[in-house]
Amino acid sequence: MSVITTIEDLRVLAKRRVPKMFFDYMASGSWTETTLRQNMEDFEKIAFRQRVAVDLSNRTVQTSMLGETVTMPVALAPTGLAGMQHANGEILAAKAATNFGVPFTLSTMSICSVEDLADNVQSPFWFQLYVMRDRNFSHKLVSRAQKAGCSALIVTLDLQVMGQRHQDIKNGLTTPPRLTLRNIVDMMKRPAWSWGMLNTKRRQFGNIVGHVDGVSDLSSLAAWTAEQFDPSLSWEDIARIRDLWQGKFVLKGIMDPEDAAKGLEIGADAIIVSNHGGRQLDGSNSTISALPGIAEAVGKNAEVWVDGGIRTGQDVLKAIALGADATLIGRAYLYGLGALGERGVTQALEILHKELDMTMALCGHRVINEVDRDIFSRCPF
Repeated sequence: MSVITTIEDLRVLAKRRVPKMFFDYMASGSWTETTLRQNMEDFEKIAFRQRVAVDLSNRTVQTSMLGETVTMPVALAPTGLAGMQHANGEILAAKAATNFGVPFTLSTMSICSVEDLADNVQSPFWFQLYVMRDRNFSHKLVSRAQKAGCSALIVTLDLQVMGQRHQDIKNGLTTPPRLTLRNIVDMMKRPAWSWGMLNTKRRQFGNIVGHVDGVSDLSSLAAWTAEQFDPSLSWEDIARIRDLWQGKFVLKGIMDPEDAAKGLEIGADAIIVSNHGGRQLDGSNSTISALPGIAEAVGKNAEVWVDGGIRTGQDVLKAIALGADATLIGRAYLYGLGALGERGVTQALEILHKELDMTMALCGHRVINEVDRDIFSRCPF
């Protein structure tokens, strides 16, 4: 195996090791994937202003998120099916995040249940909620996360209807995969992944199976999830969930200052500027271009985080300079997970940390919380 120095190296390795349907689920976007590409390309339009002869000793990229100290302004975003990128994936990623000193977020659509993860990690983690048509199930999920000791609830707002993800349709995505000839051949080409899956009990949506009436097998689970995303979701629904949750409350999927203002009205502690990684509304703005306007609208009333397109520590620095208090990564850590399991997630975090620290230094700064737009020689946003 060649030396790994970038997130891209981890992506290439993950593509070799993860079955096609699950790699494509992780890496692809909706429709033409214009927004997926724009998320990354808009970071490249920003140019740094290099400074020299500045004292660069005693640097720190340490900061805080929701009042907790973090090694760098990065958290692991909620990602569905992480446990299908690598056996026991959510547990491995959470352990890597804990050891590195950054937060981990468990998705509603995870393979590992919230209770299972709580039994296998030492530090509190965050939980992400999709509000389903079955409000009783959603409210039970909130209660389960509370009992599991989750320190923050992240409610995702931009999945009322599912964006059309062509790769998932073409691959016939299911969890676990159907035993078709194509899938069997694909899995046989990836023996390490297959062996790991044979030796784990975690192969279905752990937060759902066994917790919803009438859902105990794959066929009914697939039908249930397809029907459960709720187009009638309203701010009143979000306010009721805020009342239920006793802890830090975060809203994910904000791409407009007006929506950010509504989030503040119901008591959000943090706003996540996110377009679901280019997996929902194709043709929408990139998150980095939307960030400055939302950060200005929110001001100091809540923390502002951003995800989407972050593949380097330089991207993290650009986001901080444009007004973000922190960032979240999805694909960047999933590539590490698919490539090398827990060690790969740790390596992804190490890569981002090194790139962030080095770039901050070459821009003439020692403290991440003091970085602003002055580090840019060109920025169109």
